[in-house]
Amino acid sequence: MKGQVTTSDDRHLIERFLEMLAAEAGAAANTIQAYGSDLRAASELLGGGLATAGAEELVRVGEAWLSLAPSTAARKSSALRRFFGFLADDGLRVDDPSAALPRPQTQRPLPRTLSHVDIDALFDVLVQRAAAAPTPQTLRLVALIELLYGSGLRATELVSLPRNAMRQGEPYLIIKGKGGRERLVPISDRALAAVRAWIIHVPANAAYLFPSGKGHISRVRLYQLIKSLAMDAGISPERISPHVLRHAFATHLLEGGADLRALQMLLGHADIATTQIYTHVDSHRLIELVNARHPLVDLVAPSA
Repeated sequence: MKGQVTTSDDRHLIERFLEMLAAEAGAAANTIQAYGSDLRAASELLGGGLATAGAEELVRVGEAWLSLAPSTAARKSSALRRFFGFLADDGLRVDDPSAALPRPQTQRPLPRTLSHVDIDALFDVLVQRAAAAPTPQTLRLVALIELLYGSGLRATELVSLPRNAMRQGEPYLIIKGKGGRERLVPISDRALAAVRAWIIHVPANAAYLFPSGKGHISRVRLYQLIKSLAMDAGISPERISPHVLRHAFATHLLEGGADLRALQMLLGHADIATTQIYTHVDSHRLIELVNARHPLVDLVAPSA
């Protein structure tokens, strides 16, 4: 036995750890589910002895992950490291053997985005539809797209917006995003106008801004609507999704000179490193930015 835990504690300690992630760390439900699955699988591999495992046992666990994708192995390693950190912090172990776990090198792929031309094409179709037949379905779609591209909301955040999410005279939303973290999201004048045009078709007693049946419009339905719009705009449906529109929002704001810290707040990222990856900028534009904006740009360079 190492520390104060025993082999029989695995199941109980894993549950305690997951409860901590939810209550104290504010982890998202998907994260908790994935970590729980990873920890239980590792415990099973070690015959129920994960909590008491030493470096040799963790090396064996890492070897069992060799055939997995680097991103999957990295997530599993992260789950186990946090678990052993939890055991040490709670005084349940006097050591932390997690240094023996592998650290797969992963390269996060850059998200897909849309050009300004693509965005213009989408909104041209929306304007034409609204002018030809301003039906409730069309007004709803306009409001959905304006909020997605104009505010960078996640799909789940958008479809689950309460009917009263926008308060009279206040051009912003208070969003509860991943991990229950709240953030302030400014709403453009265009999006406000689109929502006002749509909301008159939403029953006053509805719980959601985009109701459907007893709940709200589903993420699947949102995907379908966006892909149908893309086809009408001459854009391949494979190139677009709610997340792509969110990324276009971030990319285009950054191109317009937005500050990364402000963008981090708008997107609801806990770590600015995520924002830096999410809002990729090509090196050519960065060089142009330095040459155009650097305070020494107008000074004559010293001769060699």
